[in-house]
Amino acid sequence: MWKLIADIIAKNNQQPFEDAQHTMLSSGGENRLAYKFFNQHQAYFVKLAPKHKLDQLTAEVDCLAHLREINRELIPKVIGIDVTLDKSFLVLPWLDFTQPSDDNWYQLGIALAKLHKNSSNGQFGWDQDNFIGDTLQPNQWSSNWSTFFAEKRISWQLQLLSEKSVNFGDIDYLSQVCHDLLCHHKVSPSLVHGDLWHGNVGFVDGQPLMFDPACYFADREVDIAMTELFGSFPDAFYQGYQQTLPLDEGFEQRKHLYNLYHVLNHANMFGGIYIKQAQALLQRIIAQHENL
Repeated sequence: MWKLIADIIAKNNQQPFEDAQHTMLSSGGENRLAYKFFNQHQAYFVKLAPKHKLDQLTAEVDCLAHLREINRELIPKVIGIDVTLDKSFLVLPWLDFTQPSDDNWYQLGIALAKLHKNSSNGQFGWDQDNFIGDTLQPNQWSSNWSTFFAEKRISWQLQLLSEKSVNFGDIDYLSQVCHDLLCHHKVSPSLVHGDLWHGNVGFVDGQPLMFDPACYFADREVDIAMTELFGSFPDAFYQGYQQTLPLDEGFEQRKHLYNLYHVLNHANMFGGIYIKQAQALLQRIIAQHENL
């Protein structure tokens, strides 16, 4: 397999990639392995997964390609993707991250705002389903944001949880709650990263980078909301964003609903404390609905 990966790198660079070695960086079990693959002159990041997970890697490549068309400096280039008899893999450049300054975070905020200015002719969704973590993310197009988010994000996650005997109440009712909270929010579709937290951004010599996307056309606030979910980004990031593309009134209320999607997804993937967190967040959102 490593010979195949080396050949892909060599073809991409139009020069040999020889005498390479690999080091495991992290393991998410058999479904997710990460390696550094390097020689004296070059280094690459390799994601390794079972062969049947190729669709996840392919979806990631699709998202990266769309984002890179808009900002080549913000998004890493895909070196290659392929399969062996029992494995699938994705090859990306190796990134030597450096400590960012406030100005670097400010520039990331500006870059995200410019990304969000890309629209989709009034439709929410994506041209194919993709993945949020290991969970399928349905993206069938819809002209109505509140319907799309209630059905394709919240109801979908609740249904997956119910199949694991985790129930938070009547799914149709909870979907209606979500719809009601969003139906008066006038929003245009924006291209979003879709999984924007600290672990999916980095900086190399001051240049901001984003990776591991789960793109679709959505309310741009879903990205900003998620940056606050697992520990907020520095203030400079929000200053750069707001000065380029100010958030609409009511974001502070909507962000809890938007982050419910990611908490439910974590409950689906990991269970445990995330189930309790989802329950508490749902109760908060239901209380919001009762106060309409």
